[in-house]
Amino acid sequence: MFKKILIANRGEIAVRIIRACKEWGISCVAVHSDVDKESMHVRLADESICIGSHQPSNSYLNIPAIMSAIELTNAEAVHPGYGFLSENYEFAKILEDNDIKFVGPSSKLIKMMGDKIQAKKIAKEYGLPVIEGSEGGVSDIEEAKKISEKIGFPILIKAAGGGGGKGMKIVRKLKDFEQLFLTAKLEAKKFFNNDEVYIEKFFENPRHIEVQILSGKNRTVHLHERDCSVQRRHQKLIEETPSPILTEKIRNDLFEKTVQMVSKINYEGAGTVEFIYENEKFYFLEMNTRVQVEHPVSEMVTGIDIIKEQIWIAFTGNTALKQSDINPRGHAIECRINAEDPKKNFQPSPGTIGMCHQPSGFRTRVDSCIYQGYKVQPYYDSMISKLICHGRNREEAIQRMIRSLDEFVIEGITSTIDLHKKLLTHEKFIKSNFNVSWLDNENISQL
Repeated sequence: MFKKILIANRGEIAVRIIRACKEWGISCVAVHSDVDKESMHVRLADESICIGSHQPSNSYLNIPAIMSAIELTNAEAVHPGYGFLSENYEFAKILEDNDIKFVGPSSKLIKMMGDKIQAKKIAKEYGLPVIEGSEGGVSDIEEAKKISEKIGFPILIKAAGGGGGKGMKIVRKLKDFEQLFLTAKLEAKKFFNNDEVYIEKFFENPRHIEVQILSGKNRTVHLHERDCSVQRRHQKLIEETPSPILTEKIRNDLFEKTVQMVSKINYEGAGTVEFIYENEKFYFLEMNTRVQVEHPVSEMVTGIDIIKEQIWIAFTGNTALKQSDINPRGHAIECRINAEDPKKNFQPSPGTIGMCHQPSGFRTRVDSCIYQGYKVQPYYDSMISKLICHGRNREEAIQRMIRSLDEFVIEGITSTIDLHKKLLTHEKFIKSNFNVSWLDNENISQL
């Protein structure tokens, strides 16, 4: 096994990776910005190196600084977590060229599946149904209008190199097309340094379903699906597995086609294939070539440590798992706890945490980086904790989550804990009568 891994990330995912490494007996190197020197991941690591100032471009996105940290500590491998450099093919290529193992797929595959247009073509080639839309990127406005009219409004303009709702615009009427098209291109350039956009049919009331996979040279396996349909502006808030709405026939078809595609592209590592699901049909959306924020719900029902499996595949090239090893039990739900104020349009709420009590109990898990006195910084993503609960069925998982949210205390800042209590007890959630548009169409303050 690797002797030393550098974690090129921060926050709860860095803590999560350090714990998995220590169970393998692997020494951990933490990197941090100047404002993160008292962070939990720094405290838990065996070594730590400051790689720059608080701005991500000067630290967590600073490839030369991270490469220097690797050299100084003699790390054999790098785990990128999610976000930051996790899907940066140039970073992966530099590591490959320097014989440093990237815990993830090859740079070639990251580039291939990171381009949403190319990924869609590959999915279609290997038998996955795709959303009707342009064959590739569209730069000419008049051509884009013609494609949109042929598909039929509403349509969705999407950044080819994007994700997380950036560079994404819904167009419902032709008269609004030009302004939104140009805005999408500007956002795509700003966030992804690539202004290429493409066009797809927009689904009004879909669910967001994704399939977790682990793949090596020897085989590809799936860890079943997750339903990530409780979203606000394309940002996930609550995830669960199994999906309450899929039939076994649709579920098995989804798994078979996903595994087939992932296997055919010779993927190595953990990954997630995402789908739009509406009217009992699923359509390929994208593939994330990294671990997901919501991976713990899959771990809770399968008993498989996805991070440890990632590391094993990176070291050996193979997955130790067979599909027959994966037998999910019960139901799991995850709530993302963010330092935000839902009553003020989810305005970030940085500051110093006062009293902090994180829940525990039977089949209750908290993935977190916070503690009393911890300073939530304004420079990074606002997610500070994840609460995951498992039950014998969905009803028990919901009740366990409500009990756990009642126990969760974070003073000194505003968080989304109370919002999650409202969502978990809302009739639409209880009856699974919702879609990705639910919270965008509701007044959250009046839930």
